[in-house]
Amino acid sequence: MSLAISRNRLPCGSRFLDLTRPQVMGILNVTPDSFSDGGRFAMRDAALRHAESMVLAGATLIDVGGESTRPGAQVVSVAEELARVAPVVEAIAAELDVIVSVDTSTPEVITESAKLGAGLINDVRSLQRDGALQAAAATGLPVCLMHMRGEPTTMQQNPQYDDVLGAVADFLRERLAICEAAGISAERIVLDPGFGFAKTLEHNLSLFRRMPALQVFGLPLLVGVSRKSMIGAVLGREVDGRLYGSLALAALAVAKGASILRVHDVAETVDVVRMVAAVEAAQ
Repeated sequence: MSLAISRNRLPCGSRFLDLTRPQVMGILNVTPDSFSDGGRFAMRDAALRHAESMVLAGATLIDVGGESTRPGAQVVSVAEELARVAPVVEAIAAELDVIVSVDTSTPEVITESAKLGAGLINDVRSLQRDGALQAAAATGLPVCLMHMRGEPTTMQQNPQYDDVLGAVADFLRERLAICEAAGISAERIVLDPGFGFAKTLEHNLSLFRRMPALQVFGLPLLVGVSRKSMIGAVLGREVDGRLYGSLALAALAVAKGASILRVHDVAETVDVVRMVAAVEAAQ
């Protein structure tokens, strides 16, 4: 498969993701401690109902996460993460017409999720956890590589960069090479700049403004800024008051080349994407 083809149509298990237009990924945290909606969808049936509502609102991917990666979050056991994630992945894959993405760094969860119907591996640690690279390669699924320094427990302890864009690009370039050496070709890779991960407000704003430079890789970009602290810091809003800031960044992300928007508020973001697309398509 050529890179040009892969940019238009990303194989995700039994489904394909259309990359000729920006897509919306709905966030489904099946954790008790996520920063925005921890505990609300920890049970299988509640998670499935929420996933269904996001699909009806226009999400083409549902990102299922069983380990919180908010600043200061603690690592959960493999058994606990599997117990949270596997039943939800299986149910969504069986009952809904949507690509299931799994937000995990754990090899066992990667392997089991692929068996249950997942179509994308979304790893904030870029497959650096022991065994994750080999597990992801064996699935044949596409992977999303994200920039982060350290671990969620420590990542916000005085992060420093001489050039944040350069550091992010160098990291992603290195992980791309490692993935390709392990048998994960570039055609199977999505990149995430990692907003809010080991970055200050100034780092996040600078990286966002300069994000088009990351198109040098020729790969789809995933942007996840929904309800994040960078919005709270600029607008002085608590988590439940960050919708408008999230939508402003969604519109900017599309304008700057994002292919996938990872969001909590699907219906509102879909409207933003459609409106931007209508303007860009006008003669």
